[in-house]
Amino acid sequence: MLFDDLLDQPTVPWMSGRGEDGDIALSSRIRLARNLSGIPFPNRAADSQMAEVIGQLKGAVNGLREDDEYKYMFIEMDKLAPLDRNVLVEKHIVSPNHVQNPNNRALIIRDDAAVSIMINEEDHLRIQCMMPGLNLTDALDLANKVDDAIEENQDIAFDEQVGYLTACPTNLGTGLRASVMVHLPALVVTRKINRIINAFTQLGLAIRGLYGEGTEAFGNIFQISNQLTLGYTEQGIIDNLSSVVKQVVENERIARGMLLDQSGDALADRVWRAYGTLRYARTMSGEEAFSLLSEVRLGIDLDIIDEVPSHVFNELLVTTRPNFLQKLAVKMGLKEADRNQLRAQVIRDTMLRI
Repeated sequence: MLFDDLLDQPTVPWMSGRGEDGDIALSSRIRLARNLSGIPFPNRAADSQMAEVIGQLKGAVNGLREDDEYKYMFIEMDKLAPLDRNVLVEKHIVSPNHVQNPNNRALIIRDDAAVSIMINEEDHLRIQCMMPGLNLTDALDLANKVDDAIEENQDIAFDEQVGYLTACPTNLGTGLRASVMVHLPALVVTRKINRIINAFTQLGLAIRGLYGEGTEAFGNIFQISNQLTLGYTEQGIIDNLSSVVKQVVENERIARGMLLDQSGDALADRVWRAYGTLRYARTMSGEEAFSLLSEVRLGIDLDIIDEVPSHVFNELLVTTRPNFLQKLAVKMGLKEADRNQLRAQVIRDTMLRI
C-alpha cells in the first residue's frame, strides 16, 4: 500500500472490528518508549540533535524491511501538508502532539498501519503496534519484534536498575503503555461509567477519550490504559489490563442485557431513529454523528438492526472526522464545501453502499 493510499482509505486492517470481543473492544495498542543514548530527550534537544536522531533512525527502515514481510515507509512530517498530518491523527497513526510542530519529526510506518513509529515525539522513538479486538498479547509480540530489530543497530538508553530511560518518569522501566479502545454505550446510558472510571484510578489505570490524553469520549468510545511502568513486567502490565478490560466488557454486556429486558421497545425506537437520521439527514455536526453512530452500533450488536454490518461503524469513525472530510472535499473539487453537509452526504453514501 502506498502512503497516499493509506491517507485516502477510510480504514486500515486493525480497524476491521474482528478479534476477541470485537463488538465492544474495538482495538488494542502497545506503545514502547525508547531513546538513543547520548542525545537529550526531544524536549531538551537542539534542532541539530533532533536531526541527528532522524538521521540515525532513517536507516532503521532497512532493518525492519529485512525482518518483516511487509513494506515500511519513512516519512518526514514537515514534508506532509498540514491536512495530511491531521488525517494521520484521526486514524490513530500518530498522536496530536506529533503534528503540532512537524520540524525534525518523522514517521516510520508499515504499509498496513499495524506498526507506526513516531520519531522525536516526547521520546526519540514511540513504537506503536495495533491489533483488532482485545489482543494485547499479539500486539506486544509485534512491538517487541520491531523493538529488537531497531536495538540491533541502535544504542538505546537503558539502566540496569531503572530500565529504559524515558522523557516522562511514568514511562520508566519497561517504557510500555498498553491500551484498549472500547465502546461502552450501555454503561453510559445506565450511568455506571463514572463508578468504573473511579475504580480504574485506584487500580493504576487511566480511561481517556477517543484520541487519548486530554480528549473527550465522543460516541461512548474510551481508551483504557496502564499509567505506571516502573517495577512492572511487560507481561504483568498486559495481563492486568486484559483482565480489567474483560471485566468491563462483561459489565457492558450485562448493562446491554438490562436495557433490552427493561426498555427493549424504547431502545429499539431510539436505535432506529438514530439510523433514520443518519440515513436521511442533510447536515450533521461531528459530535451528533458520533452520538448517532454509537446508537446504531449498539443496535447492530444487539441484533436490533440486521441490515448494517458493524465495520461501517469503524469506517464512519474516520470518514466523518473534520480533516478526512476536508481532504475528501479537495479530492472532489469542492472549493467551499460545507463540512456538516458533506459529513451527512458521506454517511448517506456509505449507507447506500450496504
